[in-house]
Amino acid sequence: MSDGVAKKLSFLDRYLTLWIFLAMIGGVLLGYLVPGANKFISKFQIGTTSIPIAIGLILMMYPPLAKVKYEEMSLVFKDVKFLIFSLIQNWIVGPVVMFLLAIFFLRDYPEYMIGVILVGLARCIAMVIVWNELAEGDREYCVGLVAFNAIFQVLFYAVYIFFFITVLLSWLDIAKGVKAEISMLEAAKTVFIYLGIPFLGGLITRFSLIKAKGKKWYEEKFIPLISPITLIALLFTIVVMFSLKGEYIIELPLHVVRIIIPLAIYFIFMWFITFFISYKMGANYQRTTAVSFTAASNDFELAIAVAIAVFGISSAQAFATVIGPLVEVPVLIALVNVAFAFRKKFFGAKTANQLDGGV
Repeated sequence: MSDGVAKKLSFLDRYLTLWIFLAMIGGVLLGYLVPGANKFISKFQIGTTSIPIAIGLILMMYPPLAKVKYEEMSLVFKDVKFLIFSLIQNWIVGPVVMFLLAIFFLRDYPEYMIGVILVGLARCIAMVIVWNELAEGDREYCVGLVAFNAIFQVLFYAVYIFFFITVLLSWLDIAKGVKAEISMLEAAKTVFIYLGIPFLGGLITRFSLIKAKGKKWYEEKFIPLISPITLIALLFTIVVMFSLKGEYIIELPLHVVRIIIPLAIYFIFMWFITFFISYKMGANYQRTTAVSFTAASNDFELAIAVAIAVFGISSAQAFATVIGPLVEVPVLIALVNVAFAFRKKFFGAKTANQLDGGV
């Protein structure tokens, strides 16, 4: 990671991959070294739902949804052709590419395959704003796309889960012996709990607090105050997941590598193909960058929440979704630097921050 990118990231975001690794190790040690840890966590449960984890996952989703500038959604409608291209990349190409990669690389590990598919179906509504900001993309357009994706996510994520996992995997006769049938009602209920509740919370919070305290206070005081909640909740979830299945983590290194491969290929492929198509369409650097990072990023928080709710907190499917941020963070930061190199090469634009050719 270049010094410029590191300086722009907060201390927590800068070392996100490290925190995730430490949370995984901490969870394993907790499961092995603390007798009865599993039973204690299981006490706080209603049916298959772990109450602490449900609260943690909802809190994990709330800050990014409170950050979305829903009032600026109209910006994405100004160029209908480019909007359609972005929607195709996000809601057709992205899910299909991840689906195919998951089948190709993880067919022999159907639980992991389903977890990776869930990551591909969850379009980015959070971290993409960070990557776009670092790469000096079009902030307003990126925010508009994020708001658009957030609403699409609420409306269609359950439909996508049902179609890709229940219908397609069954039709292809893949994932035998694994729970791959998810009812539309079950998926919709899960999406409402883990996305709908924080979505409504973020929406209400944004408009009520901006009206009461002003936009400047909201953006400069309130958002920085709640932002760390996402990472804290994510790390808490990871610790609990790994503590509940400590014996399974003995095989962690090999299995993590198998999951990393399709995810890394996905992030890189989606970013490059979207960047060059946008460039050929005549878009400027700022908009090309915003669309590329939006297409290449995923909402791993939602994927983790759904995997836990549907398959259980100690499932291999949930384990696979946790690897998402482990891969996305370093790959997307590297692509920020690629974006600057391409700006110089294809757009001939230098800024005060890029006079030396770096970030």
